[in-house]
Amino acid sequence: MNILEKIAAHKKQEVAISKEEVPVESLELLPHYHRKCLSLRENLQKVQPGIITEFKRRSPSHPEINLTADVEKITAAYEAAGASGISVLTDEEFFGGSLDDLALARETVKLPLLRKDFVVDEYQIIEAKAMGADVILLIAAMLKPSEIRQFSALAKKLGLEVLLEVHNEEELKNNLFDTVDLIGVNNRNLKTFEVDLQFSKDLAEKIPGEYLKVSESGISDTAAIRELQKYGFQGFLIGGNFMKTEDPGKSAAEFIKELI
Repeated sequence: MNILEKIAAHKKQEVAISKEEVPVESLELLPHYHRKCLSLRENLQKVQPGIITEFKRRSPSHPEINLTADVEKITAAYEAAGASGISVLTDEEFFGGSLDDLALARETVKLPLLRKDFVVDEYQIIEAKAMGADVILLIAAMLKPSEIRQFSALAKKLGLEVLLEVHNEEELKNNLFDTVDLIGVNNRNLKTFEVDLQFSKDLAEKIPGEYLKVSESGISDTAAIRELQKYGFQGFLIGGNFMKTEDPGKSAAEFIKELI
């Protein structure tokens, strides 16, 4: 069992418990469920260099990125730094995040928020909307095309944007639905953890023009951004590179300033 299969199995158990504790009817009563979502796609198109900063405490490949990180302080600093959007890890078991982090970020910033998690059930999409997300992530490597079609359709119905994460041409070709807004190429192979920006470059010309291109993982310097922009990427998701520093907001500000 690889890490994605392990995460998916745990996530299904987790969602089953959540459904019993907080039914959909309760989620639909929360204020943010009726809030008009902000557009990450529009922000990335109009605000370059299109940096999506990320809040995360740890990951399977890096178990101690920033375990005591303060979500309100860091997301506020990310907004001040000029980020186009913020990704918030909400997986607890493997990334040390929570839905509380998403809710606190929503109360803190006015930027589009991506709920970064492993969606395996429609319930999580309703949950994302209710807790203040604007965008959800769907990972092609752990979902069937029929599930991506189903989940992305529900997201659109709720007013959420959809970031589809792919890692190879097959995942891309099988999931080009009109309910997807952004396509992210993960430069980290989630099965082996190998990181290579060549994954983004190789897939760039194969992504149809109607989808905004996002490069994810392994971006650690501004030279990489400038190189990827030549391939048509307008969004760049950066997490560990900022979070591992003593002051993530300051690191992001310096990084973005160098690109402007």
